[in-house]
Amino acid sequence: MSTEYDGLDPIEPDDALRLYLDHRQTELSKNTIQCHRYRLEYFVPWCEEIGLSNLNELTGRHLQEYRLWRKENGDLVQTSLNKQMYTVRAFVKWCGYIEAVPQDLFEKLHIPRVSPEQQRRDDMLDSDSARELLDYLSKFHYASLKHALIALLWETGMRLGAVNSLDTTDVDVEDRRLTVRHRPDRGTELKNGSSGERPIAVTPGLADVLADYIETVRTPVTDEFGREPLFSTKHGRRRRSSLRRQTYIATAPCFRNEPCDGCTETKNNKCPEAVSPHAIRRGSITHFLTEDVPVEIVEDRMNVSRKVLKRHYDNRSEEVKLEQRRGYLDNI
Repeated sequence: MSTEYDGLDPIEPDDALRLYLDHRQTELSKNTIQCHRYRLEYFVPWCEEIGLSNLNELTGRHLQEYRLWRKENGDLVQTSLNKQMYTVRAFVKWCGYIEAVPQDLFEKLHIPRVSPEQQRRDDMLDSDSARELLDYLSKFHYASLKHALIALLWETGMRLGAVNSLDTTDVDVEDRRLTVRHRPDRGTELKNGSSGERPIAVTPGLADVLADYIETVRTPVTDEFGREPLFSTKHGRRRRSSLRRQTYIATAPCFRNEPCDGCTETKNNKCPEAVSPHAIRRGSITHFLTEDVPVEIVEDRMNVSRKVLKRHYDNRSEEVKLEQRRGYLDNI
């Protein structure tokens, strides 16, 4: 008895992925290809993990198992997971064209609809999206205002007010550290007042970006208090609303020339897929926790209490938390 799997040409998953990306280069921009590569990079290792060496054997059940696997093991909110699955479905559909899988197999990948309420709850820049965005900024907008701002927000998890309070003298490139200060009598305040003051260690990469931004892009100006704001305009320190607007622009898919459904990006309306500085903070904190950085260090670095962190910022899945606890138990 013949089946839809008869007559398929054997091909290994990594070969199929390589051919797919090569084919799409003729119709998509370089940065979109890079996004597809990021969103599909877990598929081949997963196939190896389950012993699937011939893509001809891929079934609808496999696709659903992969979706659940990414949900349980990835640092992803539902909206980001859906984006990844749409890319997987496009890949599987293309595999049907080259007779690597049944032509209708892609239709069996069910992608749950995300409600507006869930979109609001999932207002977080996940680690995969942050990496895509920072790679794009590093390649095409190196040391720009947007690059310096997004890199700073992601790596430090700082509140926008703290970012806006920084002066050039608060950036120690050689020692790779930032100093956050509460200076209400000199124009800037921290949300938690003087208790929010702290030094923050940064990576060599972020230190270099900030140094190059200060040297080549920053407008050399002092504000009304004689301070040299890190993020400035010709009139002095940038307003928080201006920094927030830059964040909305940089995190919108259309900024990277990607498809953006329902986008009405204008001066007064942000793209619906753009995220706020607070969403970057939430994603940064979740990322640090997912990478097994101790909670005490995250609390001090991001200036957040454990109660608030647990209630508002920790978006790790229960499965991720379980595996992290298991890792500690294995060392006992």
